[in-house]
Amino acid sequence: MQEIVAELLTSLGDFRLVKAIGNEAEAGLWLSEHAGDWDLTVIDLVLDQGSGMGVVSRARESAGRDGRVIVFSDYASDGIRKHCLRLGADAVFLKSQTREFMDYCSELGGLEAARAS
Repeated sequence: MQEIVAELLTSLGDFRLVKAIGNEAEAGLWLSEHAGDWDLTVIDLVLDQGSGMGVVSRARESAGRDGRVIVFSDYASDGIRKHCLRLGADAVFLKSQTREFMDYCSELGGLEAARAS
């Protein structure tokens, strides 16, 4: 799924994959070492080890002023969606909402381009 998300975002033209991580501990370490150095993180709630819930709050702490935190998961029920938003996610999408996810990311890419000009 990481490859598919990377390809989808690259197809929008404004995104470049910096790092793909499959476990909570490594994601937390990378985020703390790269605070403010990224614009968008996409988090699945199901990881090889640990939980994406812990990554959401770490990503929010690491995001910097313009960093966006998106949850993209098969397990984003209404209750989990609300919890992710309380943890600091900017948006939460089910994987079945790929079009909405892509539209949201495309809008973010447009905002970045507008800020740069």
